[in-house]
Amino acid sequence: MPFFLSVLLQTLDPEVEAVMNRSRQRKQEERAAAVGATPAPAASAPAREDGKIPVPAKYAVPFQACLDAALRSPEEGIGFAQKWRIEGGSFYARHCLGFAYARAERWVPAIVALEQAAEEAERGGEMVQSARLWAQAGNAALAGGDLPKARNDFDAALARGLPDGLEKGEVHLDRARALVALGEIAAARDSIDIALTQAPQDPLGWLLSATLARRSGALKLAQAHIARAVQLSPDDASVALEEGNIAVLTDHADIARSAWQRAVRLAPESPAGKGAADNLTRLPAAN
Repeated sequence: MPFFLSVLLQTLDPEVEAVMNRSRQRKQEERAAAVGATPAPAASAPAREDGKIPVPAKYAVPFQACLDAALRSPEEGIGFAQKWRIEGGSFYARHCLGFAYARAERWVPAIVALEQAAEEAERGGEMVQSARLWAQAGNAALAGGDLPKARNDFDAALARGLPDGLEKGEVHLDRARALVALGEIAAARDSIDIALTQAPQDPLGWLLSATLARRSGALKLAQAHIARAVQLSPDDASVALEEGNIAVLTDHADIARSAWQRAVRLAPESPAGKGAADNLTRLPAAN
């Protein structure tokens, strides 16, 4: 292996970490908002095609108001949720409380609130809601660095019987992130493979799969899966970074240079852009 490649490979693991753990808080926010506040006639309404689970009319308006308060200010959301919980907000109040704590990056109370919400939802027969809340608790645990708890919470979410589709795929991806960080690579591979069948249009799944394959030395698989990620998300700097990482290991320095330059152009101040810029300095000059 050429010396510059040997040096380059030593720099890749931090980039893997960035890819595996990107957008934690944004994902938490999206999942909280995805519950939606659309009134439903029954407490156990099924998920809609857009992935949102309608909230019973009794809770819809205050739940949305609580989420809005947390988005304005975590402390405002915490106060709203605590008052609403005392007044009978059910697990929706605990859900919002966990969301508000997560907004403040207070991960331990966020985990507690979301796990309690999940348990309360399950006691009320709301199994899909319970699964969603266990998944959010897992993301809070992952963000807070409690990897065993994250894995256990994602396992709890999947055990509650999420329906097939994007949501189940994303939980498997989150589980894979925790497993990679724990060094449980074979189990992570299994979860990613399931995610790719459940959520084939999610570019993050193909990106994580390619990254894991590259780390495991399965370069043909890595090439195929990063190509799919590029197709689905050509303007993502993390995808461009990994495209370059894989290209340089398969003796395509020209493709690596182009991909890393794209990552720098797309997001120069992001971890992906900075990693790509550093990698470019390690490539030999173009002929």
